[in-house]
Amino acid sequence: MDRSFVIAHISDLHLDGSGRMLETIETLSAALREGMADFADVPDRILLITGDLVDDPTPRALDEALAVIATLRQTRMFTDIQAIAGNHDAKRASQRAGRHDAYDYLQLPRTSKSVYYRQAGLDLLLLDSNRASLTTLANRNIDQGTYNAMVADSARLSVELAGSLGSVGRADYAEPAENLVRVLALHHHPLPQATGEGKRFLGVPDEPLMYLAAPATFLEAATSLNVDLVLHGHRHVEGLTRYSIPDPRATRSGGDDAFWRTIYVLSCPSSTGQAGDDAGFNIIHFGPMSRAGNSEYGFAITRYSQPRNDGGFRPLDSNLPDGIIWLRAGRDYSRDPAAESGIEIASLATLKRDRVVALTRRLLIRRAFYADGEPDWANAFYTYLVTSHAWADLDAKLMRSGRRHDAEAVAAVTAMLHRLIEQCAGVLGIDPFQLDEFRAKRLVNREDLRHELSGKPRTGTVAEAQARQRLQLLRDLNEQVKALGLDLGLGGELPPQTPP
Repeated sequence: MDRSFVIAHISDLHLDGSGRMLETIETLSAALREGMADFADVPDRILLITGDLVDDPTPRALDEALAVIATLRQTRMFTDIQAIAGNHDAKRASQRAGRHDAYDYLQLPRTSKSVYYRQAGLDLLLLDSNRASLTTLANRNIDQGTYNAMVADSARLSVELAGSLGSVGRADYAEPAENLVRVLALHHHPLPQATGEGKRFLGVPDEPLMYLAAPATFLEAATSLNVDLVLHGHRHVEGLTRYSIPDPRATRSGGDDAFWRTIYVLSCPSSTGQAGDDAGFNIIHFGPMSRAGNSEYGFAITRYSQPRNDGGFRPLDSNLPDGIIWLRAGRDYSRDPAAESGIEIASLATLKRDRVVALTRRLLIRRAFYADGEPDWANAFYTYLVTSHAWADLDAKLMRSGRRHDAEAVAAVTAMLHRLIEQCAGVLGIDPFQLDEFRAKRLVNREDLRHELSGKPRTGTVAEAQARQRLQLLRDLNEQVKALGLDLGLGGELPPQTPP
């Protein structure tokens, strides 16, 4: 399974219900189709709208926004569409005469909303930033009380962010939270932008009035929570920057990437070119990047721009090969084979024999299932534990399928995995109560588990006896696997290029 997703990022449509932008929307839709053409096989293709869907939340404007969203959904370019409110969508109570509540009408999150895409391992967080931005003027100046309230609201965003992303034990997560790709969307930009600095708002330069009231606090919270990318609109200009803080878990400095936690901040112009601005949108593709012989995960970003009075969208960064900006994700996003298998098992309506065989190979052809020198007991314990979780999912799905022979073979493998786990626990000094806790914990992080283990492997003749017992258990496991039509040679010599 390819761990990959695409986000088509549009913003600031400013629909007014008059129908005058119908041709503009058709041009945008055609450009999106062209930009998404290479990603038809990517399982998660998301359209994200970062606010100001309407210019004013009148019934006609909101109906037009719903119609545009429905039209884009019918193109089948996207597997999901998500949106957040901008300041034009959210009118104060004193301004609501003849207007609707856009939050309810368009089903926009009032505070925060987390959307989890299981196959991609994407956690998309939508945050409402309307109360936390510097967009309110009192006689062309912000009074102290208003400013203090906005700073408090910006701090509230940080708290909401931590609350939304801090749910490490969420039942629907299929892997440890540390391994999720986290993308944060809000309307207002959290950092000042040089682009368009000369623009003016009510006769004064608009730059001090357009971003969060406490941007550093907010971005530090986002970075410490492993948010990788922030997407926003509001300013009607393109922009890309990054924000870094020292990683508190770094073991070396020297200015390299291992010392920093970095978050990228990407802006989207008005996608309909409102207020005389160039129109634009972004296509963000996350997936494995093979460069200079190395394979790692990262973001491939294509920014599209349509200058005013010009009929077509084209890549903004035409100075780069294919107009694509490549950004390293900064962390290892490769999945443990057990987590990958568990996600695939959950996605399958039925399990055919060839699929069971393929999953068995992926789960069991790993270093911990072979004779590989002196055993790494902590690694073996982790591998057997996460494998048992995915195998239990396989067992449950086969039991429901009514294929008794395969179900019995899988159940026998389950029993052998439990014996291997118990043996490792004994070597590592894990008592039965701790072992029950480990077994109950579905989302296991390898490094966290290593830190948590307090026992040390035994040495001398006892260790040799334990190693021999482990190899015998693996050979017994191999005999059970043969009932599925496979001879993997478990407990024997390590096959070449076996994953850890």
